[in-house]
Amino acid sequence: MQLIKRLRFFRDERGASLVELAALLPLFLLLLFGAIDFARAYYLTTEIAAAAHAAAAYGAQNPTDITGMKNAANDNAGPGLTLSFANSTPTYGCECSDGTDYSASCTTTPTCTSTTEVYRVNVTVTATYSPLFPWPKIPSSMTFTSTASMRSAGS
Repeated sequence: MQLIKRLRFFRDERGASLVELAALLPLFLLLLFGAIDFARAYYLTTEIAAAAHAAAAYGAQNPTDITGMKNAANDNAGPGLTLSFANSTPTYGCECSDGTDYSASCTTTPTCTSTTEVYRVNVTVTATYSPLFPWPKIPSSMTFTSTASMRSAGS
């Protein structure tokens, strides 16, 4: 009789789901937190790409207004996002419509085989990302960069 009671004890499945939950919960949380950090990094790259595009679009209309390009990028950035500009400022220059020659800041006129000269605005935006959780072999902060170029009608 004693032996039968002991054998029933080993067949009893009460509490098995609690043990399974305890075993799988750390793995589930690791996957969840990894997905959250990845999504935040992806969101940041999308935001800085949009900010660079907005600055280049503004610059296509006003190629010499560097401050306006910076403001357009910052206005387009998400809340709480701090942008910086690689090489300190957006740049503009004059280029042949067929792309054969380029002059930075339009200081000299490019030698064009075609007669059309256009402005080309280049904007590079950077932002720093810090993961919420420390991950092995992942740096504590990363810099993401996005560049946008746009042409507009010449002077």
